[in-house]
Amino acid sequence: MNDLISLLATQGPAVVLVVTLAARLGAPVPAVPFLVVAGGLAMGGTVLNAVAIVIASLLGNILGDGAWFLAGRRWGYAVMRLLCRVSLSADTCVSRSEAILGRWGGLSLIAAKYVPGVSVVAPPMAGALGMSNARFLAFETVGALVWTLGYLLLGAVFHAAIRDVLAVLANVGLAATVLGGVLLVAFLLWRYQQRRVARRADDIVTISVDALRAALAQGNAPTVLDMRGEPVRAIDPRAIPGAVGFALRELPHALGPLADGRELVVFCDCPDDASAVAAARVLMAAGLPRVRVLEGGLSAWTASDLAGRVEVVEVPTPVVPASLGASGAA
Repeated sequence: MNDLISLLATQGPAVVLVVTLAARLGAPVPAVPFLVVAGGLAMGGTVLNAVAIVIASLLGNILGDGAWFLAGRRWGYAVMRLLCRVSLSADTCVSRSEAILGRWGGLSLIAAKYVPGVSVVAPPMAGALGMSNARFLAFETVGALVWTLGYLLLGAVFHAAIRDVLAVLANVGLAATVLGGVLLVAFLLWRYQQRRVARRADDIVTISVDALRAALAQGNAPTVLDMRGEPVRAIDPRAIPGAVGFALRELPHALGPLADGRELVVFCDCPDDASAVAAARVLMAAGLPRVRVLEGGLSAWTASDLAGRVEVVEVPTPVVPASLGASGAA
């Protein structure tokens, strides 16, 4: 821990820039403890340029979030799906991001910095929704400044306790490192088990893409519910014909029109059909028995749609010269 103190004291801005940039790009790097310790060291009399620390943190935030913002503008919703798929909270990553962005707009870039799993997804979502570069930069700068100063101030207020904690950790040494590693592994295993439990859907009846296509072609077609949030539907032009969009949180208040006896098919575009499964359970708990989940969601529908497109190439009839036709007839 003395090495950490020395490193922050001598190379504080560079360290903060690197760890903040890495964290904003999505690497599992704990940037917050570095800021808190830097704030404690600055208040404790260590030679540390607080202004340089703030500037370094701002640059790390803007560069990291800016990269995802531009990626979202270029590739849209596909970027968020990729980020959420590798998230520890893959089943709620998109929905939480949608809720924050839909409620707060540009301010979500500030709020998202304090929500694990959402801070990396908010910038590409803002880019995909067409937020201007100037507006993004303004909100991002304010958010990064609030985030940075907040943790630096926290370190300054508790600088005495931080030094005591660092001293204890320095004495414990290897034991503290091993304990931290064990706790991290235990947390990862716990999250993995939670995801396994969430994926269990023994109570859910599913329907294949081919079966849904056949049902839609009939006269008494099922009601298809799109459980993607409104921001995502605005980003992603893909859709199932006739599908009605619902937010999961709104579903309990919209059961009346759905209770007409028709079969309900729900779908989403999230890992393990998590939102669709959750919506199906809400509908079944309300007494609507004819509820099924589309296997694979919108991605499976789109893949089937592309596979079913057969390009018909018209081959022109060859022109046979009259002389050749005559000789052939002869």
